[in-house]
Amino acid sequence: MAEAGELATLESVVREHARFVFKVAYGVLRNSHDAEDVVQEVYLRVHRSGFRDVKDMRAWLARIAFRLAIDRLRAPQGVDLADIEPPSREPDAEHLAMHRQQVNFVQKLIAALPAELRYPLVLSAMDELSSRQIAEVLDTTESAVRGRIFRARQLLQERLSARTEAKR
Repeated sequence: MAEAGELATLESVVREHARFVFKVAYGVLRNSHDAEDVVQEVYLRVHRSGFRDVKDMRAWLARIAFRLAIDRLRAPQGVDLADIEPPSREPDAEHLAMHRQQVNFVQKLIAALPAELRYPLVLSAMDELSSRQIAEVLDTTESAVRGRIFRARQLLQERLSARTEAKR
């Protein structure tokens, strides 16, 4: 049985990083229910494995969450891109509908990126990990991460520009 001090430390890790772990899982899965399941699994694994010797807790947790989310993605249930809630304080229904369409379009563009570009972009932009932390999560180099993020942003910009030109 775990000591009280160990449980208190685990509790503080959960309190400090739970939102971040959720964002990593959600960034991959785009489904809040699946992301919550991943968060629970992450902390079960942390509890089982011990975590006292971890140098960069944020990167370590991101790596676990990312890998569990990828595993869940490979499961038959798939990804729900429509699991994004519009801001609730927007009074205008037309504005809400337009915003939702824009968010869905960008999410679809991101989802259409090749995985090698999509995952570094999501970890960087949505989960605010550094290049070093992303490199650790993805088992690659920092320069590869920076290059992939750059290429992903270029592709998104080109596709958004093409859509804007098509609407004119």
